[in-house]
This record gives sequence, structure tokens and C-alpha cells, in this order.
Amino acid sequence: MSAPKVEQGEQIPDPHGTVVELLKAGEVIPDVIPEFRPSLFFSIIFPGFSTSATEITMGTTYERDRTLKEPEIEVVATVPELLSGSLEGNQTYTIVMTDPDAPSKQDPKFGEWRHWVTTGVKLPKAGSGVTFAAKTKPASTPYEPPAPPPGSGPHRYVVLMFQEPEGFTIPPDAVECKADLDSRPKWNAMKFAEKYGLKLVGANFFITQRD
Repeated sequence: MSAPKVEQGEQIPDPHGTVVELLKAGEVIPDVIPEFRPSLFFSIIFPGFSTSATEITMGTTYERDRTLKEPEIEVVATVPELLSGSLEGNQTYTIVMTDPDAPSKQDPKFGEWRHWVTTGVKLPKAGSGVTFAAKTKPASTPYEPPAPPPGSGPHRYVVLMFQEPEGFTIPPDAVECKADLDSRPKWNAMKFAEKYGLKLVGANFFITQRD
């Protein structure tokens, strides 16, 4: 599913059912997140190298080469009454990308693998003509592109967006502030969110594999 094309900030006919159905079909619900009501809808845009940028369609398989650069998040629509304060520009968000299928879906002993954590993200202002979320600081966990082991089958890469509580910060000694590979396995996005009082507001995912 591509996110519905409407003006950012516009209230749209609720696509909640379709999004949740796709997340369930990919077993993102319940493997990574519980069932929830999305209040923010976004596309994942990977900048291109020799090719044009790649816009992710939810649940679709992509070549790994198209996912090597840190993605941008294009905010497509919001449900304003569920995003208190966000449309006035004073609300911030955390974005994470996680792989629950490390080293494989059949044997996920290293899952979730933490690929990316970035905080302090702001939504574009409605009517500004800008559609991409603004990253206001360096990523806590720098982006690591998908690297499924050869022959391990399809891996789901799940991108989640969380609404931050006031005063939210990640301590510098937290695992989410580490970049080394040894710190990334056996993570849990929802436990991270619970620890810091983050509210899940949106989700998307794609699939890649290496033969």
C-alpha cells in the first residue's frame, strides 16, 4: 500500500483498517507491535544513487541496493485530534527502524536488530508546501542499511514513528546511543517506547533479502 496522497495535516477518510490489515498480513502485528490506531500516515523515501529515489509501498519487497542511504520520512496525512500539539509545530517524534527477522524469520535469535533511532523529529507545517519530516539532530543510533545474511530468506524492516513526551531525551549511556554492531541485536522497539513514555502513532514496513 502506498500512503494516500492528500495534503499534509488534512483529516482524511480513516485508512486505519487498511494499514492495520497490511501490518497483520506481514505479521508486524503482533511480532513487533500490538494492534493500534494510526494517527499519522507516512511514506519511506530512500534517496537514489544511480537511480531515482525509491518510495516504499507497504509490505513490498525491494532490492537491498535501493535502501542503502538513510531514508526521509514524507508525512502524508494526520488525524489531528489524535496528535495533540503536533500541528502547531511544538510536538516532536522519534523514528526507529528494526528488523525482527535476524538472522532469519525462522530463527530470530538476534531480533529485533536495531537499524536506526532518530529523535526530535518535527512534522512539516500544514500549508507550508513541505511534506518531509524535519530531523533536528543527529541520529541516536546511526542508520545501518539492511544486510540480511545470504540465504536467510525475506527480512521485514519495520519503520515506526512515536510521539515524544515533553522533555524526552535518551541518556548518552543508553544502548540506543551506541553505533557498534554488538549493541544492535536483541533490541525491542516497544519496550524502548514503554521505558521512555513514547506513543506509537504510525508504522510502515518493507521486505528485502539476499540470495
